[in-house]
Amino acid sequence: MSTTKPQILLTNDDGIQSPGLWAAAASLSDLGYVTVTAPRDQSSGMGRSLPNTSDGIIREERVQVNGQEWSVFAVGGSPAQAVLHGIYDVMKRKPDLVVSGINYGENVASGVTISGTIGAALEAASLGIPSLAISLETDSKYHLSYSTDVEFPIAAKFAGKFARMLLEKKFPFDVDLLKVEVPSDARSDTPWQLTRISRQRYYEPMPAERSSWDEPGTIGYHEAGVFENEPEDSDVYVLRKKRMVSVSPMSFDMSSRVDLAELDMLMRK
Repeated sequence: MSTTKPQILLTNDDGIQSPGLWAAAASLSDLGYVTVTAPRDQSSGMGRSLPNTSDGIIREERVQVNGQEWSVFAVGGSPAQAVLHGIYDVMKRKPDLVVSGINYGENVASGVTISGTIGAALEAASLGIPSLAISLETDSKYHLSYSTDVEFPIAAKFAGKFARMLLEKKFPFDVDLLKVEVPSDARSDTPWQLTRISRQRYYEPMPAERSSWDEPGTIGYHEAGVFENEPEDSDVYVLRKKRMVSVSPMSFDMSSRVDLAELDMLMRK
């Protein structure tokens, strides 16, 4: 293993076979030595979960990236667990950077806590590792696919761009990771903007379609973004209305921004 190049751990939540993962791998290989540990199976929507039902089996596979054969590692576990196995079992050291993506579908608004893409980056950031979660806007019909109709080269360039920033710059306290959303029609020269995460429910749940509770059924979802009265610096607005790359600095501090003294007075009345 190279010791002179930055060590980058790459994962995703779509699984080891995802074209978005390999587009990111090709781009990041220009920056450092890339180790890939990703879930064996499609694992979208797992957030930062660490299920005790995961088997943790790691299988080495061979894939072609930029015309070269790579050894990569398929993990029986969630995206966050793929990060942990990557660090403790495969690399046996903390990497200089963790990248999660490129995801099929945007991860914006209050649903960020659901995203396995972001969950993997959060798990790495909790260990003090600079982390990036990157997603590409796509129609929801592609979210659980490996469709080649979705093109990742532009998103991969932005993955490399922000990965380089995280490797070369010291970010302020409370910027625990960067969440990047790339419009489906982005070009290499599409501008980017720092954004806040929207409070709206961007993906709306749909009830399971079945005639009896005894039948298998899952809660579905559909995109239901609302743009009226949406702040112009939100991830939803910048991605969907401005058609710019949204870059949201994220923090582990999930405390309400309410005035604690005022809330304390209200609660004690």
